Amino acid sequence: MDTIKTKCLIIGSGPAGYTAAIYASRANLNPVLCEGMQPGGQLTITTEIENFPGYPNGITGPAMMDEFKQQALRFGADVRPDSVTSIDLSARPFIANTDNDTVIEADTVIIATGASAKYLGLPDEEKYRGMGVSACATCDGFFYRKKRVAVVGGGDTACEEALYLSTLAKEVYLIVRKDKLRASKVMQRRVLDTANIKVLFNTNTVGLFGEDGVEGAHLVKHLGTEKEERFDIEIDGFFLAIGHTPNTSLFEPAITLDHMGYIKTYDDTTATNIPGVFAAGDVADPRYRQAITAAGMGCKAAIDVERFLLEEE
Repeated sequence: MDTIKTKCLIIGSGPAGYTAAIYASRANLNPVLCEGMQPGGQLTITTEIENFPGYPNGITGPAMMDEFKQQALRFGADVRPDSVTSIDLSARPFIANTDNDTVIEADTVIIATGASAKYLGLPDEEKYRGMGVSACATCDGFFYRKKRVAVVGGGDTACEEALYLSTLAKEVYLIVRKDKLRASKVMQRRVLDTANIKVLFNTNTVGLFGEDGVEGAHLVKHLGTEKEERFDIEIDGFFLAIGHTPNTSLFEPAITLDHMGYIKTYDDTTATNIPGVFAAGDVADPRYRQAITAAGMGCKAAIDVERFLLEEE
């Protein structure tokens, strides 16, 4: 079993993790970055990215993450295809174990493990992922200008996504499993008052169909009752808005989480409740969840680490 020591261990490899590695490397912190099970994070299942500054012609998610990684490597980051399987945050140096039988002793840790979108669990969601199925209207809505789309969910996030898409798409279906919206009253009113949003209450999605991408959805109204009714709708895009699960199980119960399970940070920094441990990206951001905001938080985390270590000295 190998043991390595580092001033900064970065766990996670999306925009937050790689950006933290770039900044930490330039600060001569010689960071070690463990990429985890999905190198590049959620962006690696995104097809075209057109809203990240510096890419006027757009870029695919995997290509962007590879460029982030290459930039981190250029400045000397130790990027490893490892997953951290356990970590002891009770004392410094923090001790992490990886699936490649490596022990990492770290003076500081940046948690950038992201959040995973919740899906309905339909086989068709995986079949059409990146081909009409998305969990981010802000990221992918532009591709559905003047087209028909559906949003699944009944809370504030689903209503926000539907309202955003209504400014782009020709028609938006809001598929709601229950007989009412869970969103705030003001969000409900906005949705119901928007002419090109059609709310389908008491409706479940049971499948998707299409040749080279999503062309429609199989729906059931009043599922499992005597009033059950099956029908199809024609759509070009299918958006999930039923929540995200932050990837924090590795750090519980040591790290303080908010009521939604996201890592709490303090004093307008990326600092967590444990001195020397910082959090960046979607794992600590229930509000924006964008590549550019995650990258910005990665930058902040690396600067916070550098200042933390300087103050110790």
